[in-house]
Formats: sequence, C-alpha cells, structure tokens
Amino acid sequence: MKKRWMISTMVAALMLTAGTGVYAGAKLQEVKAYLNSSIQLKYNGTPVQPRDEKGNAVLPLTYNGTTYLPVRAVADIVGVAVSYNPETSTVELGEKAEGVAIAKGFENMYYTKDPKETTYQGKDYKEAYFDNASGKRSSNFMLYPKGKYQKLVLQVAAVGEDIDNFAIEDSEKNVKLTTEKVAVSDGLKTIEVDITGVNELYIYADVLNNGAMFVPLTTSYYK
Repeated sequence: MKKRWMISTMVAALMLTAGTGVYAGAKLQEVKAYLNSSIQLKYNGTPVQPRDEKGNAVLPLTYNGTTYLPVRAVADIVGVAVSYNPETSTVELGEKAEGVAIAKGFENMYYTKDPKETTYQGKDYKEAYFDNASGKRSSNFMLYPKGKYQKLVLQVAAVGEDIDNFAIEDSEKNVKLTTEKVAVSDGLKTIEVDITGVNELYIYADVLNNGAMFVPLTTSYYK
C-alpha cells in the first residue's frame, strides 16, 4: 500500500528519462530548469541515489518552484516496474493492464508450432516449449523481461512423469525466485512470480526418462 501511495503522489511531478528518439513528434515546451544537487532522497528512512538505466547518478530538476524526479530512477528504488510506450506517449508503472505473451522473441531448440506438440488436453496453444527428449535430463530455457515487467505468469505441465524440481531463477543475481513440484495430475499448472527489476530469467526442471515438460507460450505472459 505504501508503494502505491508513493507512486500515485509522485506521478504528476515525475519525468521519464528516455532517448531523444522517443520525443519525435511529441508536444514539447522548452523551459529553463536547474539540476538540483542539494536535494537528497530517502526511501523508508534510508538515503538513496537515483540512477539511470546505465547506473549513472541522476539529479532532480527544479523548475518554477517545483522539483521533478526521474520516474525510472524512483520506480527502481521503490521496486515498481516502469516502461514507456512511444506509440501512445504513455509512461506505464506497475503491472500492465494486459499481459505480454512470452512467445514473442522466444528461442530454444524445443520451441515448436507443430500442432501435434502444441496441443495439450485437447487444446492447441499454437506455440509451445515441449521437451519430450529421452533420458533423465535438465530441461531449461531463458526469458528476457529486461526489467520492464512486474510479474511473470507461467503455465507448465508435466507429461508422463511428475517433475519434482521446477525452478525459476534470476540468472543475473543467481537467485531462485520459486521452486515448485509439478505433478501430472496438476494438469496445466499456473505459477506466478515477482520479477520487478529482473532482466534475465532461467527456467529449469529435472525431467525423468519417460517424462516431458510442456509450457504454452501464448498463455504464459509478463505483466
């Protein structure tokens, strides 16, 4: 609740840091503002330094008696995903109203569009990750949310044999976000994890000799 309050009260006075290409055709008004190094920020009582996407320190701006803070830097500090939609000139904070399917840009040797492999329990998901190789093995793939989203909603099914160890990991920080058991009897299991600020995800499972792992890519999504 505290995060939501902070963001909602700041939005009116925040500026999005973006490349010059973002501003093509935008309605801009030139003003005279000042970088204000005297302003210090604290979050939950702890001093913090706003930084841009490259890790460089950024300063607040003061204009006409009002101080403006860089929205991306503040969102990173309070743990809220932020992105910019150039088509609608919209800054998007927190969860997106509509999910973005992980199918976009997905690459893996077990990626398939074959209806024989994308169909699970009578429904064709059109695109899927389906590892039906032989032998006891680690089944894995990468996802690249690039810090743009708040949550990952992933669907997964165990086929033939239960999957005792299914995990989602922040690959940059080498931190497990969740570890699950996926049973055949679960059907298509939905797993939701917080991915705020996460750039790369490593998804892996221990699959038994007679088992397979099915992940529908069109109904698994970022928010």
